[in-house]
Amino acid sequence: MKVIVNGTFDILHRGHIEMLEYAKSLGNHLVVCIDTDTRVKQLKGPDRPINNQFDRSFMLNALKCVDTVWTFADEAELEYILETYKPDIMVKGSDYRGKPIVGEHLIKEMKFYDIDSEYSTTNIIQRITDR
Repeated sequence: MKVIVNGTFDILHRGHIEMLEYAKSLGNHLVVCIDTDTRVKQLKGPDRPINNQFDRSFMLNALKCVDTVWTFADEAELEYILETYKPDIMVKGSDYRGKPIVGEHLIKEMKFYDIDSEYSTTNIIQRITDR
C-alpha cells in the first residue's frame, strides 16, 4: 500500500513525527509532499517558511518512516503527483476534516490523524516570539 502526506513541515516537531509514523503504519511506502518556499509564503505569510524547502526536505528524508520527499508549487502540481504516484491512502491532519482537500478525488481512501494543537508550528513560533 502506498501512502501520501502533504504539507508545509516548516519546523519539524513531535506532532509531525507522530503523524508521519501513523501514515507509514498504514502502508509500505510513504511519500511526503511539501510546499515550495514560494507557496508557503502565499499560504502562511511573508515571514514563512522558517526553514527553506531544501532543509525541510533534508530533515524529512532523514526520518526512517519517510521513503520519498517531493516538493510542489501549486495545486495542479500536487494533483499531478497524485495521478503519477497513485497512492492508496492520503493522510491529513484532523483539522482538514470536512474541508475540501486537493486531489481527494484521486485517492482511494482518506485518513485523518488527530492533531494535538500543542504541537502546532504556529504555536511554537508564537512561544519563541513571546520569550
